[in-house]
Amino acid sequence: MTILVPVLIGLLYACLNAFIHEPHRRTVNAIMVGGAGAAYLSGGGLGAWEFPFVALMTYVAWRGLGSWTWIGVGWLLHTAWDVVHHLKGAPIIPFLPGSSHGCAICDPVIALWALTGGWSVTDLARRLLPSSSPRDATAASPGAGGTTRTS
Repeated sequence: MTILVPVLIGLLYACLNAFIHEPHRRTVNAIMVGGAGAAYLSGGGLGAWEFPFVALMTYVAWRGLGSWTWIGVGWLLHTAWDVVHHLKGAPIIPFLPGSSHGCAICDPVIALWALTGGWSVTDLARRLLPSSSPRDATAASPGAGGTTRTS
């Protein structure tokens, strides 16, 4: 349960993003990375080191406004920060001792999703499922009424 639930939360996060159309999906996720960077700030579990981390994550979030790769990097950085907090015993949610551990499992799932381009569920379905429309099949074959490009 301590592994399955965080993985499911990460997958749910990615699926819920399907309802946000691009380019807004990337913008929302860049903002989420910035917020994640400040999540530990009020707890102060790592003292003054929390401030440079917030500054780093702010920069990464800013870069994420134009790049899914930076959003993925931000979630991986937050994963590392989760691990440090978990080992130090300063969880992200003070009354849930395992919360940083769970966050460290959830965040790489989100990072992987972002590093693959922050697809929506419909994007994924188009990539994985073969087209069943005869029109699509006809358009895809060059000699059967589809258009071809010549250089």
